[in-house]
Amino acid sequence: MIGRGKRADTGFTLFADGGGGAQKRIDLSKVVGRGYRKFWECRSRYRVVKGGKASKKSTTAALWFIYHLMKYPQSNLLVVRNVFRSHYYSTFAQLKWAIDRLGVSEYWKATVAPMELKFLPTGQRIIFLGFDDVHKLASTTVDSGYLCWVWIEEAFEIESEADFDKLDLSVPRGEIPPPLFKQTTLTFNPWNEGHWLKKRFFDKKSPNVFTMTTNYKINEFLDKTDIAVFERLKRENPRRYAVAGLGEWGVSEGLVYERWEVAGFDIRALTGSESPDGWKYRHVFGLDYGYANDPTAFIAMAVNTVDKVIYIYDEHYEKRMLNDAIAKMIISKGYSKERIRADAAEPKSNEDLRRLGICRVIPARKGRDSVLNGIARLQEYRIVVHPSCRNTVAELKSYRWKKGGGGEPLNMPEDGSNHLMDAMRYAMEDIIAFRPRPPSDRKVKRRTAEISALDFKGGWD
Repeated sequence: MIGRGKRADTGFTLFADGGGGAQKRIDLSKVVGRGYRKFWECRSRYRVVKGGKASKKSTTAALWFIYHLMKYPQSNLLVVRNVFRSHYYSTFAQLKWAIDRLGVSEYWKATVAPMELKFLPTGQRIIFLGFDDVHKLASTTVDSGYLCWVWIEEAFEIESEADFDKLDLSVPRGEIPPPLFKQTTLTFNPWNEGHWLKKRFFDKKSPNVFTMTTNYKINEFLDKTDIAVFERLKRENPRRYAVAGLGEWGVSEGLVYERWEVAGFDIRALTGSESPDGWKYRHVFGLDYGYANDPTAFIAMAVNTVDKVIYIYDEHYEKRMLNDAIAKMIISKGYSKERIRADAAEPKSNEDLRRLGICRVIPARKGRDSVLNGIARLQEYRIVVHPSCRNTVAELKSYRWKKGGGGEPLNMPEDGSNHLMDAMRYAMEDIIAFRPRPPSDRKVKRRTAEISALDFKGGWD
C-alpha cells in the first residue's frame, strides 16, 4: 500500500508499505528542498515554470508527478518534448531518478519499447510522446483511469503555439471526477523574450494560470564548484547569466543571424533527383570539436545558392566525445563518404577521423577575418531549421554581437553559444566554388561523324 501521510511544517511525508507490515518514511521536505511550496500545492489548470540552469524545476516536477500518481490511483501522466527521441536521457531518466529517490523502485516498471513507466499496484501509466508527431499526441488515451496531467518539458523548444493548442484541446479532455484535477505543467529556460510562451502565460494574468520564475540560488544541493560556474558566468557573460543563471527572459537584439525560422520539411523531397529544384542544392557538413567543457558539434545542411536559402536538417551536440565516438556517430548517420569541413585547430583529430573511415574530412580555412567573412556569407541566406535540430535553434537564439563598454555593438560575435555556429561557417566553405546549372544546360552537343561538303573548303595546310 502506498499513500500519503500527514503534512508537517517541514513538508510532506510519504509512507510506502514495503511488505510484511514494514513501512518506509520519506520526508519530502528533505528530498525536494526549499523554494517550491507554491508549485507543490498548485492546482491551477496551467502551471508554468521558467528558470535558469540547476534551479530544480525539472527534478521537482518529476518528484511531484511520481508522488501524486501514487497518491491518486486513477491518475495518469503524458510527458511531451519537442522531439520524441530526446526523452530517453532527459524526462525518462529524470522520472526514474525520482522513483529511486523516493525509495519506491519496487513498485514501478520501466520499458523502452514502448517508452513507458507503469505503477504496478494499479497499472497507472506515464506515457512519453513528442511534438514531432502532433496527430499522435491528439489521439493519446489510457485504458484505465484518466489522463489528467500533462508535463511539457523544455517547452521553449515548441516553436508553434498552434501545435501546443492542438495538444491542449485534446489532453487532458473530458470530465474528471474529484479529487483528480486537470493540469498541464510547462518547464523551460526562457532564452528569448519574443517567444509565444511569454505573451500567453506571463504578460497577462489569469486565474487559471500559475507562473513561477526560479534559479540556482534556491538549490541547496549545489556545492561550491557548482556555484563557482555561475559566478564565472556572471563575470564573463552577464547577458547569458541573466537567462541561464537567474531565469530572466533573454533579449533578442543584437543577434548575428536574424533571417531564420523553424519549420518542418522533407529534405529528400527538396533536394532529391525527383525535385525540379534539386539541382540548386549542395549538401554541406561541418564539425567543431569539443570535449570536457564544450560539446562536439556536427551539422548537416542543404544550401540553395540560387534562391539563397539554407535548410539545416541534422545535428549532433554532445560533450566528452572521443574521436572514435565521433567517427561512429558520423558513420551511423550515413555521412562517412561526405566531405566534412572540420576545425583546423585540431589536425590530429582530423587525421584520426580519416584513419577511422571518415576519409573526406578536411580542415576549414583559418586566417584573418575568417569568422567575419564566414558570418557575412551566411547572412546572405534565409535559414530554415528542422524542429529536430533543437541545439541549432538554441544557438541561433543566443548568438549575438559583442558590445563595448558603452553598450555599442562591436564587429565580433560573443564567444559563447557558438559551437554549431562555427560548424555552420566551416560547412559553408564548400559552396564558394559551387556553380549550379539546370539540367537543360548540362546536355552535351555531339558532332556527327559524317563528312559534308563544307569539310573540303580548305584550311587543312
